Amino acid sequence: MTDTRGSWTSRDPVTTADLRTDRPQAARMYDYYLGGKDNFPADRRAAEAALAAFPTLRIAAQQNRAFLHRAVRYLAAEAGIRQFLDVGTGIPTSPNLHEVAQSVAPQSRVVYADNDLLVLAHARALLTSKPEGRTAYVHGDLRDVEAILSAPEIPATLDLTEPIAVSLIAILHFLDDEDDPYGVVRRLIDQLPAGSHLIVSHITADFDPAVGDAVEVYRARGVSARARSREEIVRFFDGLDLVEPGIQPVHRWRPDTDTDLTPTDAEVSVYGAVAVKR
Repeated sequence: MTDTRGSWTSRDPVTTADLRTDRPQAARMYDYYLGGKDNFPADRRAAEAALAAFPTLRIAAQQNRAFLHRAVRYLAAEAGIRQFLDVGTGIPTSPNLHEVAQSVAPQSRVVYADNDLLVLAHARALLTSKPEGRTAYVHGDLRDVEAILSAPEIPATLDLTEPIAVSLIAILHFLDDEDDPYGVVRRLIDQLPAGSHLIVSHITADFDPAVGDAVEVYRARGVSARARSREEIVRFFDGLDLVEPGIQPVHRWRPDTDTDLTPTDAEVSVYGAVAVKR
């Protein structure tokens, strides 16, 4: 693994027809909540309907993003992790995961994976690694763990005998129960060595039932979504040791300052946690 250049998944250029811009996509709706420009009228209409149902969705998206940054900084600075697999990457929003990790440890190596074609179209923006490290992109679906892990970019970028942090940020709530989300996570973690970590964030209606109304907006527009309770979310960490402070609303997970606690739990309505495989 001496080649420090980012790798690129071969594919013809993504076209508007490929993107199905007439239908909302979760990654593009999330981009809209974050104030991004990589979204289309169908995404904006769906996002505004979800905001009408749960008006603090933008706060939730911002706090979810901040949680990812804090979790990655913790893993790179305190847990000594130098390898990351980010599944459900979403549209690039700087700082991306590799930028956070490499700001702590420039030699960090990161593989991004997503099944959204717009993310593929932006993949080159994800691959601006520091020369000491490496980034790569896999076009793949979390439901097919085996296909992601067997992609050539994985062994070219990551050493599967050394600890890896798997990031599943705001993606598991897009898997319905029939997708076997717990089995998906277990199959993924089972392939990784001891010392590997799992980062998860997931929407919940525990604090505000209006989250359920927003979920129905997604489902009515053909985007599978599912809010889960804390008891359901803790099952994703079966067999793993939770890192303190355990499962928390994301703005309460190791906040940088007291101002990070300004939103209420109901306004955020996203749980987050980090765990380690022993």
